[in-house]
Amino acid sequence: EPRSTWCCLAWTLVVVTMNSLVFLMNLLLMFVIFTIVLLPTIVVVYFGFQCHSRVLHSAARYCKSILDDNSSSALIILGFIIMSPLIVAAMAIYCSLARRFRLFMCFQPYSRAVYKGVKWRWYEEGGLCSCVKGWNTQVKAWV
Repeated sequence: EPRSTWCCLAWTLVVVTMNSLVFLMNLLLMFVIFTIVLLPTIVVVYFGFQCHSRVLHSAARYCKSILDDNSSSALIILGFIIMSPLIVAAMAIYCSLARRFRLFMCFQPYSRAVYKGVKWRWYEEGGLCSCVKGWNTQVKAWV
């Protein structure tokens, strides 16, 4: 049966808050994975831009003794070339973790707020985000 207006608004706030927390958890996981996987690219491009005379031209010792403009340009180019495969690898790692932990199953439907007696999705499926229940072998996901 449908809830009253104020009860529906209160439950809507609960559902929106829970879905926002799940979204932020997904975003944090994605940020951590992308930061770790793309760290080599970040470091190479940073040193390339830091030591190039037309960009930052740092007075650091390694910029004067090891890296000149040509090697700085090579570092910048190398960093951007290795970025594409690393982005693909980071996305594959994130998707496999999201599938393994069933992070997208944690989102709750809006009907939980509108109708009385609707159970939480994770409660019906065997625990928070279905982590307790065994993996369904019929589900296939390709990255």
